[in-house]
Amino acid sequence: MQPRTHPPVEPNADTLIDSQQRVWDGRFPLDIVRFRHRRFDGALSGTRTWELWRRGRAAAVLPWDPDTDQVVLIEQFRLPALAAGIDPVLVEFPAGLCDAGETPEQTARREMLEEMTLPVTTLLPIGDFLLTPGGADELCALYLGRVVAPAADADGIVGYAGLANENEDIRARLWPASRAIEAALAGRFANVVTTLGLLWLAARHDAMRAAWRTA
Repeated sequence: MQPRTHPPVEPNADTLIDSQQRVWDGRFPLDIVRFRHRRFDGALSGTRTWELWRRGRAAAVLPWDPDTDQVVLIEQFRLPALAAGIDPVLVEFPAGLCDAGETPEQTARREMLEEMTLPVTTLLPIGDFLLTPGGADELCALYLGRVVAPAADADGIVGYAGLANENEDIRARLWPASRAIEAALAGRFANVVTTLGLLWLAARHDAMRAAWRTA
């Protein structure tokens, strides 16, 4: 696996980069960027200074079995959620950052295996979304993924996964799609990608089930 690289921000016709400095070069670098941009009135803005967290491309998958109409969601501890004062165990989709030279689709398939040991067949792109446009460059490719729902216990748990070398502790749970969508509509999922994907499935549910359901 090649390490990810984070090249300098490139100017365009409406953006001038005055300076950029890397002030932290850990796993996720932090840059200080001073820039000017074209205002809506046509003039250039004054110099603005932003802290830019460099995370790069990412991918996430909503695993859905159209035959049983169930989704498979994961649960894991997130320190930023604790810092925000909410329950630190979030309900999420399998997701991760793209390794160097890896396409978002390759990342999506890899993360499915790493985080829930479940292969995905068809991947349908939903869209590319900036997760924190006010401070990070992470652009997440979101997919609907066709899976065969695994067996679950009485609590809906289908298994545990995660990379040992990253101390990941991930639990996968089976949900009826209707119940997961209801929870998303009720605002019960603090993870924005989870909510976005489930609302997309709600809007396209009947058409996608007709297209993907086994005859």
